[in-house]
Amino acid sequence: MTEAKSVAVIGSLNIDYFTRVGSLPAPGETVCSDSLNLFRGGKGANQAIAASRQGSEIIFIGAVGNDEHGKKYLKALEKEGIDIAHIDSVKGNTGAAFITVDRSGENMIVISSGANSSLTREHIKAKTKQISSAGAVLGQFEVPISSILEAARIANQNEIPVIINPSPVEKSFPWQEIRTDYLLVNEYEASEVLGFEPWNKELSLVRQRLHELRVENLIITRGGDDTLVYNRGDEVLNISTLPVLPIDTVGAGDAFAGCFAARISNGESLEDALAAANCAGALTTLGAGAQNPIPDRERVDQHLEHLAQSQ
Repeated sequence: MTEAKSVAVIGSLNIDYFTRVGSLPAPGETVCSDSLNLFRGGKGANQAIAASRQGSEIIFIGAVGNDEHGKKYLKALEKEGIDIAHIDSVKGNTGAAFITVDRSGENMIVISSGANSSLTREHIKAKTKQISSAGAVLGQFEVPISSILEAARIANQNEIPVIINPSPVEKSFPWQEIRTDYLLVNEYEASEVLGFEPWNKELSLVRQRLHELRVENLIITRGGDDTLVYNRGDEVLNISTLPVLPIDTVGAGDAFAGCFAARISNGESLEDALAAANCAGALTTLGAGAQNPIPDRERVDQHLEHLAQSQ
């Protein structure tokens, strides 16, 4: 295997407050949980760890608070082999997420941005050299939109693939201002970004909408169902997932995104990168928390091999 190129991750770092319930509460309803656990999370950090465990060097641009949570988080990332030189420590609290998971593995999440909100366009511009050296740039929407736009512009100027996971979805995001090579979404996010459900429309209309948004590849994850890919081609790609019985789906999307970014940055084909990402996402649902269950490259490759032999 050739040495993997770096992935520049522009994203969030959170402390996850995690509880389990029998069923998620309806509006106005109070439910009780007999457990509370704290995990390290944040979509940026989750995806950075996922890419790192696939063998990529990580250029992580983000921010933590100068509180005890932030200090411990930086040490934990160093143990993962992630360079923390580009993560700012700012006055105030580290970001937080309040996560509740029901017996079927479904979840609801509330985010408190904390230090993540301090990541500005100016911070990104100061990291132009680092971003320009990456094999791919990966961003999400738990940090200010201006920082994601600036990172994408730098990547566009240097012909570096831009991968965006628009979560939490932001309807006002100016997609036309940048070129997005890979847009990673779930079904809800796909309909919000496009303005319609692509699987219920003619392919020509979907392709036209992608052209308007300057999106090259729309990748839609669907839990245990096949991942769909819409692009400028004449057909929709279907990439099979790894069948599992999920325990906790919280980190699955981030494991998928990080694995995909690592594989794409290393020159793998779209189909191969997605097959690996599907495996990484599925395997992550077999453990609790967003980061601990994320698999390494060896484990993903083993499952890919088993899948190939069974087909």
